[in-house]
Amino acid sequence: MVAVLAITFRGDDFHTAPGVLSRWYAIAWALFAAAAWVVRRLGARQAAVFVLAGSAAIAATGLLAPPRTSTDAYRYAWDGRVQAAGMSPYDHAPEDPALAPLRDRWLFPRGAACHGPDRAPVRPVPVRPAPVHPAPVRPAPGRPIAERPTPSTVPRADPAPDHPPSASAEPQCTRLNRPSVHTIYPPAAEGYFLLVHRSAPSGSTLLPLQTGGALLSVATTAVLLAAARRRRDPRLATARAALWAWCPAVPVEAVNNAHVDALGVLLTVAGLVAVPRRHVLGGALLGAATAAKLLPAVTLPGALSGLLATGATKPLTAFKRPRPVGSPASPAGRTRRAAAIVLPAIAVVALGYLPYVLLSHSSVLGYLTGYVAEEGYETGSTAADDKNRYALLRLLHPDPETWALPVIAAVLLVVVARVLLRGDPQRPWRGALVVTGTAFLLMTPGYPWYALLVVALVALDGRWEWLGLPLAGVAQYVTARAVDDGAWVGTLGYAAAGAAVMVGWALRARQARRAASAPRPKRPKHPKRPKPPPRPHPRPPGDSATPGSPSGSPATGPRPRRVRR
Repeated sequence: MVAVLAITFRGDDFHTAPGVLSRWYAIAWALFAAAAWVVRRLGARQAAVFVLAGSAAIAATGLLAPPRTSTDAYRYAWDGRVQAAGMSPYDHAPEDPALAPLRDRWLFPRGAACHGPDRAPVRPVPVRPAPVHPAPVRPAPGRPIAERPTPSTVPRADPAPDHPPSASAEPQCTRLNRPSVHTIYPPAAEGYFLLVHRSAPSGSTLLPLQTGGALLSVATTAVLLAAARRRRDPRLATARAALWAWCPAVPVEAVNNAHVDALGVLLTVAGLVAVPRRHVLGGALLGAATAAKLLPAVTLPGALSGLLATGATKPLTAFKRPRPVGSPASPAGRTRRAAAIVLPAIAVVALGYLPYVLLSHSSVLGYLTGYVAEEGYETGSTAADDKNRYALLRLLHPDPETWALPVIAAVLLVVVARVLLRGDPQRPWRGALVVTGTAFLLMTPGYPWYALLVVALVALDGRWEWLGLPLAGVAQYVTARAVDDGAWVGTLGYAAAGAAVMVGWALRARQARRAASAPRPKRPKHPKRPKPPPRPHPRPPGDSATPGSPSGSPATGPRPRRVRR
């Protein structure tokens, strides 16, 4: 599997041969499925060693080449550079002339380097001539000082309005996507970009960001393994950690493309693991995950699993006391639990945005609203058809743009209500997986790195059928490029992912019914042990058995009298 991933990264086939790239992805996923099945046969300790070592080896393959299928990492590097210069990344777009001193030939190439793929043209920076100041005139001795020239006689420092400033004849471009809009990333992500920029050696390009992605992915594996030790079946939980550690989506999206989603995934996993025992810590970690990538906010209902659950009411007797007011099942206990999780999450997000709100002159939301419209998630947007959003809903009606959002909100509300009513508070990741996976099936995003969150939740819960979502994202983002009018490829991928989820749900429901209807085995009754033979009474000294009596028979001689004292 490591060799296949290395070959995949060494070849730059995304623009030239997306079909070949899709085949390499398919081989890597097949090997991943086989390895994840084999590791289930190992013991807990052996599996933990193999999972952690394999996670490091597989993550290292993403460092073999620059990003192959995404240019987001270049924007990460630029935002870190802007913050290091003392400016807010939310104030200026990359092509703004105010940021021209920060440009270099790596992020803003010129000339022949602008003919490659993923290059966006930018407006050239005007080159203004240096101002011309007249030399001071020293009068000769004995002569009067000449009058100062009037403004009309001084040469103009700037050209006339009808002659624009001269610009470089070389074409200029940038590796950054969307150079004309402000950044979209939340504050924790921006802090991570600044940290990587400060830690990187001078002259480095994207390798520090890729290394950070590798460390984040291995750290997520370590958190999964640590949580597996406290589960009912440590061996099975350890084997499930391989579903994240060895998944091909992790080295591709978290390491090679260096997506900041890896940071959000790590914080989400840590928060869901902590929330059953430590509500405040778990809520704070989920808030930090939302401040790194807004997508982990959909896992918050999972952290509240079973909040509205009501047990069967039984009549009180003299031997049963009513629940105390502060117990988890009472209304006051539920309110306290919800507040202990939700309020720290909101506080962390607010504190993360606060420094940027104070330092920025523009909105800290950046291009968020424009991005939502651009991706086709706005009511009545024409981009939804071009990007194949709402692919499964489109099978029901050809134009879902006008009614999709209310229907999606209603369906998600029902799913969230079920999680709050019947979810397991000791396994919040299960409810988080159901809510997140349902949102993916309804909205059908076109970027496979969004599904890294789904992969991590599957590794926590073990429901393998949801792994079809990252495969559907690859089909829509990569494989669709290999065919004409490839929208049907993404639709087919998400339809297959939805069918896999339904099959998995049916199999688990059938297994649960069989387990409930099967008669409980009776405990085997142990055979009665034969009574041991009576022990012979000890003979007093001086007594002897009657001659001819069998050995061990009691003595027949006269018994001595007991003398009372």
